[in-house]
Amino acid sequence: MSVTWAARLGLALGFVLALQALWTSSQGMFDPAFHRVAVFGLCALCVVARRPLAARAGAGRPGLAALYWLIDAAVLGAILLGLERFMASADQLENMLVDFSPFDQWSALLALIAIMELTRREFGWGLAGVGGLMLAYCLWGDALPGIMGHAGFTLDQIAQGAWYGYQGVFGMPVGIVIELLFIYIVFGMVLEATGAGPTLIRIAVRATGRVAGGPAHAAIVASALFGSISGSVTANVAGTGTFTIPMMKQKGFRPEFAGAVEAAASTAGQFIPPVMGAVAFMLAQLTGTPYLWVCAAAVVPALAYLAALFTAVWLEARRDGIGTTDPAELPRLTRQDALLSLMFLIPIATVIGVMLMGRSPAMAGFWATVAAILTGFLNPELRREPMRLVAALAKGGIGGARIMIAVGAIGVVVAGMNLTGLGLNFAQAVGALGSTNLMLSLGITALACLALGMGMPTLPAYLIIVLVMGPALGAMGAPRIAVHMFVLYFAVLSAITPPVALAAFAAAPIAEANPMKVGVAAMRLTIIGFIVPFLFVLNPSLLLIVDFDAGDFAMGIARIAAVIWALSAALAGQGLSRLNPGWRGLYAAAAALSLLKGTGLDFAGFALVAALLATETMRARGAAARARARA
Repeated sequence: MSVTWAARLGLALGFVLALQALWTSSQGMFDPAFHRVAVFGLCALCVVARRPLAARAGAGRPGLAALYWLIDAAVLGAILLGLERFMASADQLENMLVDFSPFDQWSALLALIAIMELTRREFGWGLAGVGGLMLAYCLWGDALPGIMGHAGFTLDQIAQGAWYGYQGVFGMPVGIVIELLFIYIVFGMVLEATGAGPTLIRIAVRATGRVAGGPAHAAIVASALFGSISGSVTANVAGTGTFTIPMMKQKGFRPEFAGAVEAAASTAGQFIPPVMGAVAFMLAQLTGTPYLWVCAAAVVPALAYLAALFTAVWLEARRDGIGTTDPAELPRLTRQDALLSLMFLIPIATVIGVMLMGRSPAMAGFWATVAAILTGFLNPELRREPMRLVAALAKGGIGGARIMIAVGAIGVVVAGMNLTGLGLNFAQAVGALGSTNLMLSLGITALACLALGMGMPTLPAYLIIVLVMGPALGAMGAPRIAVHMFVLYFAVLSAITPPVALAAFAAAPIAEANPMKVGVAAMRLTIIGFIVPFLFVLNPSLLLIVDFDAGDFAMGIARIAAVIWALSAALAGQGLSRLNPGWRGLYAAAAALSLLKGTGLDFAGFALVAALLATETMRARGAAARARARA
């Protein structure tokens, strides 16, 4: 088979997987064992066919290409054999009468290794390395000294824990992906194919044109809105960044800053309701929280992140002398723009409306996808090229297949943590710290989230962190929804955290800038985003649905506002006017004091921010009066 025909097969399988997602979301799963195995097998075939190793051999190297095809055949053969042995023992698993032969055990081990290889191809060494190390730890960890060692496990025990049964690869996460998340991945691809993105950008440019640095603010609005649907930060950067980054550079922003704004804004979409890049539904399932409550909990943190990003961009524009956009350059919105905006608004309203009717999130995803397909024909370009929708369905199926492979690898990690007790040991260590110092416990968790999430899309990044660190998170004593939201934020922020920083690497080529500089600039722009999760864990009233107290909520909002302004001004060196090092130091001190909740020093921080801002205002008015007098 040639690489071209393999790619076509991958697209065909992606289309089949998309149809499967539509059917499952509307009708539900049939026999869970067969459904999970069948979909996982199709996903593995789709991933290999779409990107076979032979594509890397290049022209004129038939020997190497043949070797690569053999490797692909071996990887697929191992997975399909493992799936066949799983189905052969399905009845025994249900009756708890399990007796696996050495052939069954080795089939399972080879399938697990093959999954790690596919994970490496799709997501790099990060998740694959963690899964491979966990598998090796299960096999040979008994030889390690001290507390790192375990009692040792037979191959039969490892095969049962990781492959045969519903605790490892085919556990609850795979079921949730098939039943719920697959349809939202397809939905995002369909919505992108309708052409709603350019219309959103036009509206955003028009709405923000009268603000200093307007194109950058337009990038924030458009990318955040579209990113709330897309399950991939990098796909959002590529989709909207091709429009927004050149606009920002043309206006005068530095290339690395333009790339950083797009990366930061695309990242924001992953925790903006109502879809939150499909993670909202997984979070609702894992916490037992109604989906609409999850949306309510996400509102204030998301607004805080966006407010901080808007503030940082506005200050940067003022510092660099980038003014508002000339009204003559702003796009004129027409009735056609209003009509095309319905391609975005109606599907989103459908998700919320179906949920308010009491139907399942999967059913909401089904009808939202149907609405996106139907409203897409409002776009004359789509009417001329309706096959774009077929291609979008295929791309959605491929995207879901990639996520499924990652979730399978996560299942191996979780099974290994449960089998060896490593997860419990980590939970006890974090819990011991959290019992005396919650901030230290949260800090360790945040670092673990950033490390585990690097190089992965939002969904698997959040999932592996929650499943691996679940017991530790429960030991913190904070509300469950608050801790899960904390994990989600840092899983998302790993996309702009060097050295990996996927969003920054996606934006850098478009901006023609150094990816590391883009990543560092994005971190500076979103520094408040790294602080907000700590604030809502320490003050759950900010989530609106947990221990809400109006006084605590008001204080939390005041704290966020003070920190956003003070820290943004200190980092940019720009407030209402240029700031010298002394003023920047005072603003930084004010931000630090404002964070010290419950000490009384936070009131001093609020007062210092207010005093500095008032002084700046009087200075600005005085300078304006003197300028008028000279004129």
